[in-house]
Amino acid sequence: MKMQRITLHDIATLAGVTKMTVSRYLRTPEKVKAETAALIASVIAEVGYQPDTDNLVSHQLPRIGVLIPSFHNQIFADLLAGIESVTRAQGYQTLVVNYDYDQQREEQQIATVLAFNVKALLLTETTHTVRAEKYLNAAAIPVAEVMGLSQTPGRINVGFDNTRAGFDMTNMLIASGKKRIIYFGSMSDARDQQRYAGYSEAMAAAGLAAGRIVPGKVSSVSIGSGMMTLARQMYPDMDGILCTNDDLAVGVLQECHAAGILVPQQLAIAGFHGLEIGQVITPKLASVITPRFDMGKIAAGMLIKKIQHQPTIEQVDLHYRLSMGETI
Repeated sequence: MKMQRITLHDIATLAGVTKMTVSRYLRTPEKVKAETAALIASVIAEVGYQPDTDNLVSHQLPRIGVLIPSFHNQIFADLLAGIESVTRAQGYQTLVVNYDYDQQREEQQIATVLAFNVKALLLTETTHTVRAEKYLNAAAIPVAEVMGLSQTPGRINVGFDNTRAGFDMTNMLIASGKKRIIYFGSMSDARDQQRYAGYSEAMAAAGLAAGRIVPGKVSSVSIGSGMMTLARQMYPDMDGILCTNDDLAVGVLQECHAAGILVPQQLAIAGFHGLEIGQVITPKLASVITPRFDMGKIAAGMLIKKIQHQPTIEQVDLHYRLSMGETI
């Protein structure tokens, strides 16, 4: 017996919305309310609905879906620039969505993007919800995970060791003679946790006490300033700070200037990612320099090779380098 094809009307019925709403979602998802879009995406993913791509996207180039945790972070702008340097040249479009560092929202966005019949998917996390994993496995398309190192069979992975980077930068601070070094986190996502683990390992190996502030917010210069004010109350004897992102470190540096704290004599500061803002400020910020553009470029190239059934390796460790700048 031949299986009947699931239609747009079926999706509308299951989601409890009109057929017109489903159609609008498939064409311009940004014009549908977030809650409704998430519901439709969930139904589409659950039943394995494939849109009529001949009518829906016949005028469009093949797409690669990209999920990033924040549109407000320079890190991911650099990553996207690397991705699009390859996709544009190879005749692919990118479909970029944001999930606000929220695993449940990432799950919904994966379903949303898969509904557009993308040829491949690039993710900026290496851990996902159980349902998101089901979506990814059922899609049977090439998937890349970037920004960290992972060992998921069948997936492309391009990144660097965040734990080791946190360990190495902490040791650089310790080697400069600092003993009361505090870790400034941000969203406490997996990469932030890995950097903190590396920091903690280095501090323990040196017989030093660890300290941490985690605001649970996306990093920014103003957040860094506020964290510095709090840290001066919590850890009045601190002589070093390791920040999970450079914009936090710039906020710390500004507070030091305002309070007359000498950097690095009284307080050493290190950031992460080597963002331009930290390299043009005075004194120049010490940082872990990460290859974000190359990460995007290499991962996109590997995905396209997989789409085209060309041989490719599955993991690339791009490493990082440490810059002492002028703040250690």
